[in-house]
Amino acid sequence: MLNVLDLFDETHLARTPEDIATELGVSLPTSYRYVRLLLQAGLLQRIEDSRYALGPRVILLDYYIRRADPVLRVGLPILRELVEATGFDCVVTELFGMQVLDTYREVGGSPEQLAYGRGRPRPLFGGAAPKVLLSTFSPSQLKKVFEARQDELARHGLPTDWPEFRRYFSAVRKAGHYVSIGQLEPQLAAAAAPILKTDGGAWAALSIVFNTSRLAIVDLDKLVQLVTDAATRIAGRLN
Repeated sequence: MLNVLDLFDETHLARTPEDIATELGVSLPTSYRYVRLLLQAGLLQRIEDSRYALGPRVILLDYYIRRADPVLRVGLPILRELVEATGFDCVVTELFGMQVLDTYREVGGSPEQLAYGRGRPRPLFGGAAPKVLLSTFSPSQLKKVFEARQDELARHGLPTDWPEFRRYFSAVRKAGHYVSIGQLEPQLAAAAAPILKTDGGAWAALSIVFNTSRLAIVDLDKLVQLVTDAATRIAGRLN
């Protein structure tokens, strides 16, 4: 029944019981039963005729998720210090399986217009944050990503040969940061660092995001140092 919730995305903001039955391969009576139970739980809401959208309980659950997120619980003061020091937006990004999501944004003095925000899936290989997250993967984890997303590699300017792909992310891991310019959105640049776990994985990525028009006057080395130090301090509070 909970698989019904996975049927909603940016191109399918509403569904009918008939849609649900077809997509899940269940009978129409079963689909109606799922809808009825999810309505009772507040996870779906009826918006028109026989069309249903995600319900208000999802908003409540998102609030609880944010309150429980360990990175946000310990890291918010550090994020605010980083924004105050740079004047730029600061974004926390996490990986859920192969889905990249921004989970928090602390805005700077002149907030940027970001196409991606909390909850909207980002491209797995686009921009600085996903790259520093993937750089913390073990070789076997990285190989699975490489094999599963072959069709995306060239589009994002990544090596399509496994040894080169592995070396690429090994270099990012060794550097401990990544700077992207116009990769996710043409007008934006970002400097990102991983918030590392003791086992070598990552809790999340921390990014400073700014307009590419500022590149001529920005000290990139200083920004990298600030975001790396902030990520290290947050990791120290979590581990």
